Amino acid sequence: MTERRVTPQPTRVLVRVFERAGFRVVRQRGDHIIMTRPGATRALVIKAATRAVPVTHILTNLRTAGMGREEYLRLLDEVR
Repeated sequence: MTERRVTPQPTRVLVRVFERAGFRVVRQRGDHIIMTRPGATRALVIKAATRAVPVTHILTNLRTAGMGREEYLRLLDEVR
């Protein structure tokens, strides 16, 4: 079985993925969407100005959220 890769995603899709993981949008300042969940040590920041959020930003947010690649891909399949 081939491994799926993390690819650039639209902002709306990422927001829905992280909402499924228990995060919620707490504010939006300019083109940055700020998401948090109870017990999280840091907030997630998703840049909304770009057409698709780059992989490097997605991976950083996954690390911040304490979410693995497999969980992210599963949630991504659910929201699509």
